[in-house]
Amino acid sequence: PSQISLQQNYPNPFNPETIINFELSSSQNVTLTVYNIAGQKVQTLVSGTTPAGLHQVRFNGAGLPSGVYMYQLETNEYTLSRKMMLLK
Repeated sequence: PSQISLQQNYPNPFNPETIINFELSSSQNVTLTVYNIAGQKVQTLVSGTTPAGLHQVRFNGAGLPSGVYMYQLETNEYTLSRKMMLLK
């Protein structure tokens, strides 16, 4: 990949599992975190040095209530975020 990107999760809306893809142009320190709509951290999916390339992460919301959630990718250079919806 030539740049950092955070793709929309699929399926969206989801129940109870979804997949989040992101791309890195170089090896970087990465944090991928899910937040509820109130901004409270729900779960950290990735934390640490991650090699360049396409990465796929599964998120399971089985124990969470229906609603809108945000997922945020933080790297050395960028912070990217997107919305996703859990429907039960």
